Amino acid sequence: MNPLTSVTGTIVSGFIVTILIVLGLGAEGVNPIEIIVWFHALAGVLWIGLLYYFNFVQVPAVGEALGDEGGPGPAAINKYVAPRALLWFRWGALATWLTGAAALGHMKILGPAFTFENFTFASNVSVIGIGAWMGTIMLFNVWVLIWPNQKKILGIVEANADEIPGAKKVALMASRTNTLLSIPMLMCMTAFGHGLPF
Repeated sequence: MNPLTSVTGTIVSGFIVTILIVLGLGAEGVNPIEIIVWFHALAGVLWIGLLYYFNFVQVPAVGEALGDEGGPGPAAINKYVAPRALLWFRWGALATWLTGAAALGHMKILGPAFTFENFTFASNVSVIGIGAWMGTIMLFNVWVLIWPNQKKILGIVEANADEIPGAKKVALMASRTNTLLSIPMLMCMTAFGHGLPF
């Protein structure tokens, strides 16, 4: 039986290989924060990977499909791909935020990370705090702006023809805002964890 023939088998195999590596390195030295941060990174790759997929691949492809007279049109993407991708996208966003908050809590800096003092760069947690704020804004955009409007665009909920153009604009601008914020947010997260000098 080849585990690579199914998504579930592939994911389970990935976790098994990870556990074997941890055991091989000596599991007794594993700190809970390392596990939380690993899940945070894993969820973040899922979330930001799909964000980039939407912005760099799907949106331009749907635009081209709409302009391709006599072509297949965007129906397959909008009916089969987008709803599934949005499911993983929004839950990946929530998992990323929750594991990030758990990591900050374990480090006893959850409260300080979410103060406005971070924007003056006066705190020793300013860099990760700014990253946490950006991640929170991005999570808000996913659940409050992108997902409700995508449901209208994709016909998951009823919307009249007059609502669709506005829904497209709001969803696109929120998604592009998240793409913009993801770049400095990722710098803030890696800077704190890897000792960059700011």
